[in-house]
Amino acid sequence: MEDILIRQFHADDTPWLVEQHGRLYQRDEGFDDTFAPLVERILVDFNASHDQLRERGWIAERAGARLGSIFCVALDDHTAKLRLFLLLPEARGQGLGKRMLHTCMAFARSAGYREMALWTHESHRAVCALYRASGWQLTGSKKVHSFGLDLVEQSWKIPL
Repeated sequence: MEDILIRQFHADDTPWLVEQHGRLYQRDEGFDDTFAPLVERILVDFNASHDQLRERGWIAERAGARLGSIFCVALDDHTAKLRLFLLLPEARGQGLGKRMLHTCMAFARSAGYREMALWTHESHRAVCALYRASGWQLTGSKKVHSFGLDLVEQSWKIPL
């Protein structure tokens, strides 16, 4: 785990991140081809206009090979939103997700946010367990039809 670097996201990470989200969510979750373009739009907007003092993305990598991502963006003046949290399957189960989550939360605290929020899907059981273990609270749940599937969308929050 010590050989894994968590570094700041760079615009040239965008194609890799879009590809990985599209590939993994299609393969593992059955998402349709509308998901990767959504990820691309999120990243294009981030690259064009994020507030460098209050918003940041990170990439985990080992020996130059990217393993995952996590982002902190402003939802409002007091609330940060966690986005694009992804770990490649070979990087899971080693504590890297927890390390990345804590990096993101520490940044949000230092940037002056009072709370963080996120949305995810109920089917992402491992990361939901990580959120719960890290003090996040499930604040809402609703059935949706997204990315070609019937899903249960969840909202989570944590005070910082």
